[in-house]
Amino acid sequence: MHTVKSISKNRDSVVELLAIRDFNAAAIVDEIIAVDTEKREVQTRMETLRASINSLSKEIGILFKQGKRAEADAAKEKTGKIKEEVKDFSSKLADLEKRLSHLLVQLPNIPHESVPPGKGAEDNIEIRSGGETGKLSKDALPHWELARKYDIIDFELGNKITGSGFPLYKGKGALIQRAMISFFLDEAIRAGYTEYAPPLMVNEESGFGTGQLPDKEGQMYHVTEDNLYLIPTAEVPLTNIFRGDILSSSDLPLKITGYTPCFRREAGSYGKDVRGLNRLHQFDKVEIVQVQHPDRSYEALEEMTSYIETLVKKLELPYRIMLLCGGDMGFAAAKTYDFEVFASAQEKWLEVSSVSNFTSFQSNRLKLRFRDEATKNTLTAHTLNGSALALPRILAAILENNQTPEGIKVPEVLIPYTGFEMIG
Repeated sequence: MHTVKSISKNRDSVVELLAIRDFNAAAIVDEIIAVDTEKREVQTRMETLRASINSLSKEIGILFKQGKRAEADAAKEKTGKIKEEVKDFSSKLADLEKRLSHLLVQLPNIPHESVPPGKGAEDNIEIRSGGETGKLSKDALPHWELARKYDIIDFELGNKITGSGFPLYKGKGALIQRAMISFFLDEAIRAGYTEYAPPLMVNEESGFGTGQLPDKEGQMYHVTEDNLYLIPTAEVPLTNIFRGDILSSSDLPLKITGYTPCFRREAGSYGKDVRGLNRLHQFDKVEIVQVQHPDRSYEALEEMTSYIETLVKKLELPYRIMLLCGGDMGFAAAKTYDFEVFASAQEKWLEVSSVSNFTSFQSNRLKLRFRDEATKNTLTAHTLNGSALALPRILAAILENNQTPEGIKVPEVLIPYTGFEMIG
C-alpha cells in the first residue's frame, strides 16, 4: 500500500509509473490528495477548537475563584458548544480517514523502472531459457491420459468426492507428489531458508497485509461463519508471521520456506487450458519468502530467481524465464519473473513459478519495520516471495516429457525420494 506522503510528493511520477501497468491512476491520485487536504484542514480546525476549550477551562476556574458565577456559566455554555463542534469534526475526520484508506488500497504497487509497459502475457519479455523442447513421437499422450494409463491420478474420483479441479493422487502418483515436496524443502533449507509449517486458513488482517484483500476476494475460498480464508498461497501466512514487528537491521535478511496445499476458486476458468493438472482449485506448493533491507531487495530478487532456476534444471525440464510486463503483474508486485516449463505432448508452456519483489507495498500494510542499528532510525522493510515450486504443472511436464514405451522416467534427482526410477 502506498503512503499519502509519497503520493502527494510524487503525484505526476506515480501516475506515469502506474500507466506502465495499464492502470489510469490520475483520478484516484487526485482524489487522495484532495481528501488528505480536507483531512488536514479538519485536523487543524479540531486542534484550534481544543485549544479554545483548554483556554476557556482555565478562564472558568479563574472566574469561579473571583466569584463571577454568571460569566463562568456563560463560558461553560460556550465550552459545551465548542465540544459539540469538536464531536462533529471528529466524526467527519473518521469518515475522511475511512475514505482515504478505501482510495489507497485501490492503487497497485509502483513498477520498477525495468518493468516493460504492456497489457498482458503477449507483452512479457523472455529473459533466458534452458533445456531441450524436442518433439515426442506421434503417439505421445498428454499427462491426463498418462495418469489414467498408469493409474496414478484419478480426476473423475476427485470430482466425485469434491468437484472439478480437485484431483485424487494415488500409488506412485501420491509418492512422486511427496517426493517433490521433500526435494523442494530440502533444497530450500540447503539454500539458507528456515522451514515453517503455517496454518492453512488466515484472517482478514492477514489477507489485507499481503494484498489478497480487498483485491482478490473472488479468488479465495471464504469460511463465512468464522470469517476465515483458505490460503491461495503460503506467501500469505508466512509473510504475516512478521506483521506488526519492528526488527533489527541485523535480523535481515529473513529467509523462510514452507509447504502447503493452496486453494483458489479460479472463477471463470474453462476450456482446454484447464485440462488435467493445468489449472486446479487445490494444489501443493513450496514457497520461499524473504524480508529484506530496501537496499538489497532487487539483488535478492535476482538471487531467488537464480535459485528457482537451479530447481528446474535439476528436474531436467525445458524452461524459460519471463519478465512480466506492467499489465500482467500481480497487484502487490513491483517486479516479477515467471518460470514456465514446456509440456511436450501438449506443445505448450506452463507457468510453474512467480518470483516477485513487493518492495514496501506489503510492509506498509503489515506495519513491518526494522530499526537501523547505525542511525537508530525505523525504516520499512521490503518483502519478496517465489514459488519453489508449484507441483501440478511440474508433474504434468515430467509425465509428458519423460514418457517412453516402457513407462515414465523419474527425474534422477527425485529417485532417492521416490524409491523407484520408472512409473509403468
